[in-house]
Amino acid sequence: MKYLNHITEAIGNTPLVKLNKVTEGIKATILAKVEYMNPGNSVKDRMAIKMIEDAEKAGILKPGGTIIEGTSGNTGMGLALAAVAKGYKCIFTLSDKQGQEKIDILKAMGADVIVCPTDVTPDDPQSYYSVAKRLNKEIPNSFYPNQYDNLSNTAAHYATTGPEIWDQSEGKITYFATGVGTGGTVSGISRYLKEQNPGLVTVGIDTYGSVFKKYKETGIFDEKEIYPYATEGIGEDILPKNVDFDLIDTFIKVADKDGAVMTRRLAREEGLFVGWSSGSAVHGALEYAREHLTENDTMVVLLPDHGTRYLAKIYNDNWMRSKGYID
Repeated sequence: MKYLNHITEAIGNTPLVKLNKVTEGIKATILAKVEYMNPGNSVKDRMAIKMIEDAEKAGILKPGGTIIEGTSGNTGMGLALAAVAKGYKCIFTLSDKQGQEKIDILKAMGADVIVCPTDVTPDDPQSYYSVAKRLNKEIPNSFYPNQYDNLSNTAAHYATTGPEIWDQSEGKITYFATGVGTGGTVSGISRYLKEQNPGLVTVGIDTYGSVFKKYKETGIFDEKEIYPYATEGIGEDILPKNVDFDLIDTFIKVADKDGAVMTRRLAREEGLFVGWSSGSAVHGALEYAREHLTENDTMVVLLPDHGTRYLAKIYNDNWMRSKGYID
């Protein structure tokens, strides 16, 4: 009989899918790494199970423990899957800009969810970072994975996602593009791919209101760059340890509207029912490709999550109109 011992064993080996319609006018081959095919419907499944297994090996996470994490939703889902498999409790903190779907999904997996204000500084006691850290100190036998600074995040993608992309593209990949949030995805994959092909170019997709692009270009952490933005899952107002700027050749910033519109195009024109940051990644990647890629190039764009997380926003016409994203 062929079966998995638990759903977490289904993580990984997601497909590469060629983009055909949204790439009009681009001669290069553009491939999407469709990460919503993971059981938790996002790329974060990979690093979530890695962070838990590494914590178990180190004796940090003990039987019957509680996992406490600040998340935009997808890491929480990955951690919740692993927690169900291994018998842990979960408490997640989210910012109030995250969609209700993400909150409901985490609760459906048995997690407790605490919603925190978005428009505060990271070190504010009310921020979702601070609340998670405080709960970790207060609750006995708890583990705070801290996906931003936990290098198991990067290690997961170096060990799995990077080799998958290299093998699936038969080593023909010349450009890699992905949204940058915690940094584990871009750093782990890029490190592996650049070891195989030192000439590979990594394009990081950032958003307006985030500090990454200016920091890469100037080395300056400019707080004036920080302001509220709607896109979920990419950009930061901090510099996570998982973001290795030496592995990212350039950044492209994508506006909330452009990412949202491309997200809907991917569903209607490519059959890829993806989340908001996937649209941002593709919009930025294609913007870069039109200027830099030739017919001999192959670019892989990572699509982080599934459209079910965004039904009340991106896929709701009234919400899109209220934001001025569609007529």
